[in-house]
Amino acid sequence: MIYPMHFKSRVPSFTLLLFFLGVSFTGISQSFSFEIDHYSMIVKDLSTTGDYYQKVLGLKGIPHPGDADGFRWFTIDGRSQLHLIQKDSVPEEKSKSTHLCLSINDLMAFITYLKENDTSFWDWSGAKGAITDRADGVRQIYLQDPEGNWIEINDAGK
Repeated sequence: MIYPMHFKSRVPSFTLLLFFLGVSFTGISQSFSFEIDHYSMIVKDLSTTGDYYQKVLGLKGIPHPGDADGFRWFTIDGRSQLHLIQKDSVPEEKSKSTHLCLSINDLMAFITYLKENDTSFWDWSGAKGAITDRADGVRQIYLQDPEGNWIEINDAGK
């Protein structure tokens, strides 16, 4: 291809500029550090479902900043939050692939607590009262809140 002389001389410098911009953006994107702020769930029965998270999982209720009706917020380990939002219409299908995941140091002590309180749990495949042993050594169980939302409890943070 034939380029005008002024364009031909700028092609290498333009290409070089794009290369350095790409390197700079790559370096910047790797410097971000994120934490989970909150996880929101839509529920029909705010009272019953909120009580489940407070009583079964021991989450501490926190006030909604606008003191609005239809919300119930909880703190998770003082850093993250769970937000329950009451709606009249809630998706009925609950996939285990969509879940809140909480990590705990002593999974076996938590399982003992669940059994003592007649709270059911399942492994990933659906076996009741079973534990999934992942290939990476993490053990996990799944609970369902009163509305059928899945909650994974694992020992990844141990």
